[in-house]
Amino acid sequence: MLLWKGRIPRLTDKRNLFICLAVVSLVAYSSLFSKCIARRVHGAFLVIQTTTEKPPRSDSGDVDKKRIGVEHRAPVAEYQSVVQLIPLWSGPDPQNDTYKNESSKYRLLENQSLRPLRRLPDALVIGVKKSGTRALLEFLRIHPDVRAAGSEVHFFDKYYHRGFAWYRKKMPPTLDGQITMEKTPSYFITKEVPLRVKQMNPKTKLLIVVRDPVTRAISDYTQAASKKKNRNGMKSFECLAFVKDTGFSVVDTTWGPVRIGVYARHLSKWLKHFPLERMLFVSGERLIADPALEMARVQDFLGLKRVITEKHFYFNATKGFPCLMKSEGRPTPHCLGKTKGRNHPYIDAQIVKRLRDFYRPFNYRFYQMTGMNFGWP
Repeated sequence: MLLWKGRIPRLTDKRNLFICLAVVSLVAYSSLFSKCIARRVHGAFLVIQTTTEKPPRSDSGDVDKKRIGVEHRAPVAEYQSVVQLIPLWSGPDPQNDTYKNESSKYRLLENQSLRPLRRLPDALVIGVKKSGTRALLEFLRIHPDVRAAGSEVHFFDKYYHRGFAWYRKKMPPTLDGQITMEKTPSYFITKEVPLRVKQMNPKTKLLIVVRDPVTRAISDYTQAASKKKNRNGMKSFECLAFVKDTGFSVVDTTWGPVRIGVYARHLSKWLKHFPLERMLFVSGERLIADPALEMARVQDFLGLKRVITEKHFYFNATKGFPCLMKSEGRPTPHCLGKTKGRNHPYIDAQIVKRLRDFYRPFNYRFYQMTGMNFGWP
């Protein structure tokens, strides 16, 4: 029993009671905290001891299980059940040379060029004039993997002396995987062009749009007449297509619109430098009648996914040929332009028949060379 000056403390006093409770709580908390710290430190030393010290062995060299204490088992099992190491890299070792030689999707993306560059063309539309070359190129522009020069460059027939650096600057910027294209119809009939194209790239893909040579010649004449300031001063189609004073019986093969239609002669010059497999002959008639079907052939030839389909076209009854629902530069439906679909002048039926008779043997020869029958009359 505690005595203070011979008296028992008055525990009923509220203030003294509060002080006593606070002192007791503080002592109890300090005791518990010290035990917790001691236990944590002791456990850490046990973990270190179990990882550094070898378990006791018997004289035979085997592990003496009887002498293994709790300190060698329990702490390790406790921590291993809680902590697991998960490797961040599950593939080859990045420091290994074999990994450096292996390709991964990240390395492929790293090597690809994400900056558009101007490149020499992979494919050329080399002809034929007034057969649908402009329509073909505009249809191809819909494809996201095709980029084409905006206008006819005429590099291989007129500006070859300016060099390939000049030619490259005329090409549109393209990304890796995109096809660079250019269209100049006069390439097909210019004798120097095949060798020059081969010297640029012997694997160049060549697209040749052909059309009934008689209809093509009339369309060619119609375009030339529309550009004349004095249309009345221009000779008629009949006078230009036939040798003078022959009674429209001898076809004038020196006249450009007639000469271009002799496709077999021009093709023979290209076959001296390019195999038939590098060429695709596009039917100008089918490009009008069924553009989606013909464009499927073109996309397959160029190694492209078939993106251009029926949904991209509609038929314009006024012009008489298909137009685009949308294109590279226009999101709204439109046709190629006022210069396309001109009304042809009337040509006497006997003149047309005479021209068809003239072209027929050349057409058959062209069918044999290409392996395709275009069905021209």
